[in-house]
Amino acid sequence: MDTSALHVVAETLVAAGKGILAADESTGTIAKRLAEVEVESTPDIRRAYRELLFSAPAIDAAISGVILYDETLRQSAADGTAFPRLLDRRGIIPGIKVDAGTVALAGFPGETITEGLDGLRRRLEEYRTLGARFAKWRAVLTVGGERPTAGAIAANAHALARYAALCQEAGLLPIVEPEVLMDGGHDLARHGEATAATLRAVFAHLREQRVALEAILLKANMVLPGSTSGQADDVDAVADATLSCLRREVPAAVPGIVFLSGGQSPEQATRHLDALNRRGPQPWPLSFSFGRALQEPVLTAWRGNRSNAPIAQQRLLERVRANRAARSGTWTR
Repeated sequence: MDTSALHVVAETLVAAGKGILAADESTGTIAKRLAEVEVESTPDIRRAYRELLFSAPAIDAAISGVILYDETLRQSAADGTAFPRLLDRRGIIPGIKVDAGTVALAGFPGETITEGLDGLRRRLEEYRTLGARFAKWRAVLTVGGERPTAGAIAANAHALARYAALCQEAGLLPIVEPEVLMDGGHDLARHGEATAATLRAVFAHLREQRVALEAILLKANMVLPGSTSGQADDVDAVADATLSCLRREVPAAVPGIVFLSGGQSPEQATRHLDALNRRGPQPWPLSFSFGRALQEPVLTAWRGNRSNAPIAQQRLLERVRANRAARSGTWTR
């Protein structure tokens, strides 16, 4: 299988100064986000909000790709331009979330497995015809007590590897996202141990499933103290722990790592990304694939009011410019 074209997509997505906008919230998740700013979630409201994001002036200087949801991939701007086409015209690569979300993992209380492998080959073929050029699948691991267990890690790693193999077969670059949640009372070291064990298993399964590592991107969590641990947010400690984990577990063949924000505030996510890049060149470019950390200020400014669109788009531009600077370790508050 020739994966050279997928390698080019990967390199484009992690090009210097650029990152990915994650706009792949499910219908249920985007309804919760809209409710937080007292906006009803309807198909037209969701379409209008996504158009506001994708048409924001100047973001193409810092956004290389956008992850879409099934509904959004099929929607169009007010002028009839399909969203994948709108993005493509701006030099932004359209992508698609293809997993079906998490459910309880039988036999493993408190742990989950991500569904969506059934029928995935057919769906990937359709998504490719609709304009998607990369895909994303998210696995979720929790820390606490004996969690994450070896069984839960292995089950999710296997699913990620099968997804990645199917993507490469279909001509879509797979973004592999094994997220170890920051939720809980664990300390920084425990989160690092759980993240390392997860990454180790993921790459073992990717190799077993004959996935070409030079034709994937890793979407990784930063190593962080638990959200209820009471441990102070030491930016340097986070950067050092994260890089130590990644250097041990992520092969140099991977074209790039894009970090998820994972519950961090917009500024906190940028501050950590900046600290990671201040430590000099790594075996892979360190970029971002942020969702809420880019969108939260936009939703707060917009609130469903069309007249607020220009200021909401300005808030998005401010966030993407901040993360563009963080990519080179030059961000200042």
